[in-house]
Amino acid sequence: MDCKEIQEMLPDLATGIEVRTPEVEKHIASCKACSAKLHEFEQTMALLDEWQAPEPSPYFDTRLQARLREEMARPPVGWFNRLRDSRWLHGTFLRPAWTMSFAAVIFMIALAAGNRSYIVQTGSISTNPPSLGVPVQPGTAVADLQALEKNDDLYADFDVLDQLQVQDDATANP
Repeated sequence: MDCKEIQEMLPDLATGIEVRTPEVEKHIASCKACSAKLHEFEQTMALLDEWQAPEPSPYFDTRLQARLREEMARPPVGWFNRLRDSRWLHGTFLRPAWTMSFAAVIFMIALAAGNRSYIVQTGSISTNPPSLGVPVQPGTAVADLQALEKNDDLYADFDVLDQLQVQDDATANP
């Protein structure tokens, strides 16, 4: 075994978790560095075994409970904490209502921000779809649809013309 493998095992060897094999004993006997490290670990473990935790003060629990009561009685700091800790928000209906209201506000802000960025980019609100810049041949379906869209006010008045035609026909043929 080499020193690296032995040094990884030293803490376990010092505590007695790992059993010393003849191969480990042979290396420790022949290597002064590993032997010294093992001796240091054993001394540290012996000191830790002798150490005793100090006893807490007899009034520790009493003082801790009093401090906890003081902290619980202290009013919350800041408007958000007062709102969060208020009795009004702890109702069975109000907590989900606040959550949904908050989500709706966030959604509306995001929607407005998205529309604002579109308006800023285009300069105005446009209801027309963006053109592709490709010329449209007259007589095609796309050209016909574009013509209908441009002249929609005129075509909307055709109903009025039809009604006038019917009235003229009725007066001409009594």
